[in-house]
Amino acid sequence: MRQVDLLTQIPELYQSPPFAELQRVLGDLCRRAGEDLDFTLEQLWPQTASGWGLSLWEQAYGITPGAGESVAQRRVAVCTKIRADGFPTPEKIAQIASDFTGLSCWTVEHFGAYEFEVWISGCTSTDEMALRAVINPVKPAHLAYAIKYELVLDECVFVGGVVQSAEIFTLEEVG
Repeated sequence: MRQVDLLTQIPELYQSPPFAELQRVLGDLCRRAGEDLDFTLEQLWPQTASGWGLSLWEQAYGITPGAGESVAQRRVAVCTKIRADGFPTPEKIAQIASDFTGLSCWTVEHFGAYEFEVWISGCTSTDEMALRAVINPVKPAHLAYAIKYELVLDECVFVGGVVQSAEIFTLEEVG
């Protein structure tokens, strides 16, 4: 919030010493009131809530934060609980994983095997324990799942094997 300077908004007569200090104090109070308003408005959405606002969101959705959880982790838990309301579709599970990781995610179902895969694009690993803690309460209890990663490389990758004597060895570019 910008500084509120009331001295520029009053007649010159009131800009003298006892009034100038009063106007400075009133300007500080206006600035603080604006900051309090901004902070209070941040509490209306779980993505920006903190402190008492985040505690109210957790209480409303029956979430008990774990010891040592960061504000970001607590926000993800609340947003996941909100998103998980209703029937757990593959799209919903993919969206929850995407919200948690901040990356593009999708699911692949294997109906006959009663399992599905959660694919995460753009990385080779994430905090799987925390991601599983977010997915487990949402997924159907009878389904198993695996977390898999897709990483697209912009460079050439060569594959080959061990060369033995009298064998011809060729490297080929993949992709």
